[in-house]
Amino acid sequence: MRSRLALRSEHVRLAELVRDARPVVALTGAGVSVPSGIPDFRSPGTGLWQQVDPMEVAHIDAFHSDPARFWGFYGARFATLSSKVPNRAHQALAELERRGLLDAVITQNVDMLHRKAGTRELVEVHGSIASCSCPACGRAVTPDQVRERLRAEPDGVPRCDRCAGPLKPDVVLFGELLPEEALRRAQELCERAGLLLCIGSSLEVYPVAGLPALTLAGGGAVAIITQGPTPIDELASVRLGGDVVDELQGLLGALEDA
Repeated sequence: MRSRLALRSEHVRLAELVRDARPVVALTGAGVSVPSGIPDFRSPGTGLWQQVDPMEVAHIDAFHSDPARFWGFYGARFATLSSKVPNRAHQALAELERRGLLDAVITQNVDMLHRKAGTRELVEVHGSIASCSCPACGRAVTPDQVRERLRAEPDGVPRCDRCAGPLKPDVVLFGELLPEEALRRAQELCERAGLLLCIGSSLEVYPVAGLPALTLAGGGAVAIITQGPTPIDELASVRLGGDVVDELQGLLGALEDA
């Protein structure tokens, strides 16, 4: 276990990078929302995919073949996520942006917590629960409308009021490609980044897992703040493995002490 002094020195080193590098970009994964009470996907015993097979409930084929089962899972997820609030990790990133020390956040999360925390320059590469759409005709509805239709439909499948087709959350499911514009923007940000902060992500799911390589190839540095190993730990200029809230608060403290 690292000492408090070692942790402090790592925070100081990270603060130096944040102050000196330009632009600074954050890439966040499910781990940044765990302190808000949202389980991540792969942690042994607690991860969401430890409880249910994602291929059966979160694959685009599952949506098409069995929308009732799909919405049995996503209806509960919508209800859970709607009540969650940003934690101090989300707030720390919004504060860094307000101070002019963070240029953008790229997130794999669909929970809208970065938006709620006040982050302005946000790229949601896996989409968002902010809306659902009808794949057949394109009509979009709000989460509140989806919840109303979930309650009203006997089979629990919210349907389009134009063509009666099943609505789909505007999130990227297994078997789907990432939104082209969001991925292009994320790649551009990482190619130009002087520092990429990888926070709460295992960096295992592509194409997002390939973004740090773009920063490194462009001469930028990568810092990793997450519990559990990642495939690129040895390439990180700073590696912090504690609670994301504590680590980001440590970064803010080091910046204030400078």
